[in-house]
Amino acid sequence: MIKIDVDLVSKLINSQFPEWTDFEVKPVKKSGNDNKTFHLGNSMSVRLPSDEAYVPQAEKEQKWLPILARQLSTQISEPLAKGGPSEDYPHPWSVNKWLDGETLTLENIDDSNQFANDLGEFLVELQSIDASEGPLAGEHNFYRGGDIVVYDYECRDAINNNVNTFNKYLFGRNMGIGINFKVGW
Repeated sequence: MIKIDVDLVSKLINSQFPEWTDFEVKPVKKSGNDNKTFHLGNSMSVRLPSDEAYVPQAEKEQKWLPILARQLSTQISEPLAKGGPSEDYPHPWSVNKWLDGETLTLENIDDSNQFANDLGEFLVELQSIDASEGPLAGEHNFYRGGDIVVYDYECRDAINNNVNTFNKYLFGRNMGIGINFKVGW
């Protein structure tokens, strides 16, 4: 397993984007699993796939984030540069525009009705974008955007493992509704 840390990111920036060498590299507060993310100065982020399985996502982001950004009223991150594989790191990686904000929690939603309206408007906008040239759901993206039945066993297992936290019957019923729901395109 490759150790993805500040030293590696600094080395990659220095060798592939020397114009950004003077910008500080530091980890973000909350990084994901698929990618490890670092600040590059105050206005950029560096995203490195944490495993070969996540490389196709990085490739799709390069193409699709700019397309989505042009058609959404909500600001989203966009790629600024694409780093290539090297001796130190074997995968392509991205330098993106950094957007300030915080992870959404129940504690930082001031008005849940307004939040629900804003989220609904965003989803309507997102779903109205023509993605006919986009990649289909498949192994390369862990079937995201595909039929929810792919995750039926995994979801039901997670529900059963969290009966002390969540209402098992409500989640199970909603999972069943989701599996049986088919969008009529």
